[in-house]
Amino acid sequence: MGLMGGSLARALRQAYPRMTIYGLDRNRETVRQAARAGVINAGSTTWDSFPGADFLILALPVRAIMCFLQEIGPTLAPGTLVMDLGSTKRDICRALRTLPAGVEAMGGHPMCGKEQAGWEASEETLFHHTTFVLCPLERTTPWALSVARELITTVGARPLRLTAARHDRLVATISHLPYLAASALLATADKVGREDPLLWEVAANGFRDTSRLASSNVTMSIDILLTNIEPVLALLEQYEDALEQLKSALQSGNEEALRSLLNAIRLRRNWYVERQQFMRGLEDWQDSSEERS
Repeated sequence: MGLMGGSLARALRQAYPRMTIYGLDRNRETVRQAARAGVINAGSTTWDSFPGADFLILALPVRAIMCFLQEIGPTLAPGTLVMDLGSTKRDICRALRTLPAGVEAMGGHPMCGKEQAGWEASEETLFHHTTFVLCPLERTTPWALSVARELITTVGARPLRLTAARHDRLVATISHLPYLAASALLATADKVGREDPLLWEVAANGFRDTSRLASSNVTMSIDILLTNIEPVLALLEQYEDALEQLKSALQSGNEEALRSLLNAIRLRRNWYVERQQFMRGLEDWQDSSEERS
């Protein structure tokens, strides 16, 4: 019932007021707060008291999800649909394949989040206008895929079907590499700041925005990185190559080469922002059309 699980529970409560939602969290106070807020009907800190469910959503760190599946897998009844919200998918999908016959399984990852964690950071609109990746297994039935898609669209997200390997490579590029880059930037700035403390007096919004990801939860980030090592290492090599190109152009004083590299990067960044704005506008138009109809 942290950021992801709590936000999904809030969104589902808003969409389905009569749905029975049961919350499981090791923090007893989190369970109490979720119950007092009317988000969950009941909750517990232990799996032993869990009453069973038609749809089980695992909103835990990746390695905790795999341990949990190993522990509770044999207790699941046939027909139960299990979906996770883990940030990497290959290891989890392998664990999902070991569930008993008759248990439906689906890998999932909502492409959203915050630097803050926990129930207090959760919000019912977290998934609005975001991509929600689905990684069905060979055993996943059309019914299970349909149910997962309905849930995702109901909470305001766009379902996107990917293989686990493709997902992990893509998120290594747009999520895990940026975290490491921001962390390296902060480490560099900290070294300079120790030599000259005035650094922090002149640091402004650009530095704050560029370094924002370095504030991410370290325990969660390590869990993600250690379950996606190969793609992240491959992307770090490509990132080093890109830095080397910029460094080479700067060392040689080659203004045209530097301008060409930076202009190409700038144009691609602008294309990405315009595409995001277009997609957001399209979704807003579709939402308003549905309301009018």
